[in-house]
Amino acid sequence: RTMTMKIYVGTLAPNAVDADLLTAFKAHGTVESASVVKDKNTGASRGFGFVTMPDDAHARAAIAALNGKTIAGKAVVVNEAKSKTEKTAPAGK
Repeated sequence: RTMTMKIYVGTLAPNAVDADLLTAFKAHGTVESASVVKDKNTGASRGFGFVTMPDDAHARAAIAALNGKTIAGKAVVVNEAKSKTEKTAPAGK
């Protein structure tokens, strides 16, 4: 059974675009979407993006292959994206 996986790509070069992510990840399987997150006001890259792959086995292979590799001229951090509900709550009283 395959499950769609959302992948986080961090430390992106300022000039990285959606096509850079798509090209890097499609070498490892089908890509549903690839997007660099942009600042709402300036339109500049915020330095990270997300890729969605419909097959989690391919997604895991892509994560293993691309973590630490260069995309658009800069080494990137690649891992499984955490859903908003999975993130740890801030410590507090």
